[in-house]
Amino acid sequence: MGVPVLKGMTWNHARGLDPLVAASARWAEQGGAAITWEARSLQDFEQYPLDDLARRFDLIVIDHPHVGQIVQQNCLAPFEDAAALAGIEAGSVGRSFESYRFAGRQWALPIDAAAQVLAYVPDRIAAPPATWDDVLALGRAGQLACPLRPPHALMTLFTLCGQFGGSPDVTGARLFDPEIAAEAYARLLTLAALVGDDARTQDPIAVFEAMAASDSPIATAPFLYGYANYARDGFRAHRIAFADLVPLGPAGVAGSALGGTGIAVSALGAHIDAARRFAAWVASAEVQRGLYASAGGQPGHDAAWRDATVNAATHDFYAATRATLEAAWLRPRHDGYMAFQQQASALLDAAIATRAPASPLIAALNELSNSFAFDTLRK
Repeated sequence: MGVPVLKGMTWNHARGLDPLVAASARWAEQGGAAITWEARSLQDFEQYPLDDLARRFDLIVIDHPHVGQIVQQNCLAPFEDAAALAGIEAGSVGRSFESYRFAGRQWALPIDAAAQVLAYVPDRIAAPPATWDDVLALGRAGQLACPLRPPHALMTLFTLCGQFGGSPDVTGARLFDPEIAAEAYARLLTLAALVGDDARTQDPIAVFEAMAASDSPIATAPFLYGYANYARDGFRAHRIAFADLVPLGPAGVAGSALGGTGIAVSALGAHIDAARRFAAWVASAEVQRGLYASAGGQPGHDAAWRDATVNAATHDFYAATRATLEAAWLRPRHDGYMAFQQQASALLDAAIATRAPASPLIAALNELSNSFAFDTLRK
């Protein structure tokens, strides 16, 4: 019996695809399974049914809010090598490893860590904005961007709530505290007015591409998921630098909505053990701080985030944003959350478009959360 050929699915960006292609080539050179990779858009990555992907691919890169749905669908194989898991868990940046643990089992391994942080263009401003007033001044000068395409406006609302000391409460009597959420929503409306309606069609990648263009006036984006690729010299016409969130409330930089990705194994494939071995290898400290980072990945392992060479290659992307990531908020992951996220994002998008008042919007979001099984988590 020969070495198996596995199929993998990731998301279509240099950060999502290139390091996995490079790692797979090295893995095959070392006698491991051959792996071919396909990629889907960021929008598909956030919404595509995972049970369908599990029928077609052995390895799947996932977003952690899907894990509750995954458990219900029985479409992924959990990781069970205790020694390998212990090493990866010990090197988790923030709650990245924890984010893929659900119902007592580990459903994916973190290979990429991210949270909403601040981005700026050093060619246009000498330093990142330090206060909300600095952000507003850049907005009035036409130098501000913020991705508001669903679900990113909702992610920013989550982050703003956290900064004001009230991250959404999955197990409390209501998801959003009305007073804190109203303050967060007011800030979001201010940002939306400054960046214009086009922002409602932009995800983080679109904003980064706009910021990096030679003729762009954009100097900063105060809330978007960090992308280390853009911090590298020569990746685009203008290098983008990164910083922790601007402290807005009592929580400082805490409360950013955790992102990142994990590598999962289909329970429906013919080569589960081979897929698990590759996943554990690519998530390991050695690979994460070496081949994975040098190939353009954004590692999920602490060994890479603290590595001087990895930081130097990205002008200290990791050191500059670590405090925000370590204090990031873990989104709900139960079965039903993804449907809530989609519908809540649509409600929020409509509210931003019409500048709807806060009270009915927050009440509607809280009511919607209870219709998607949030209430079962409170019992």
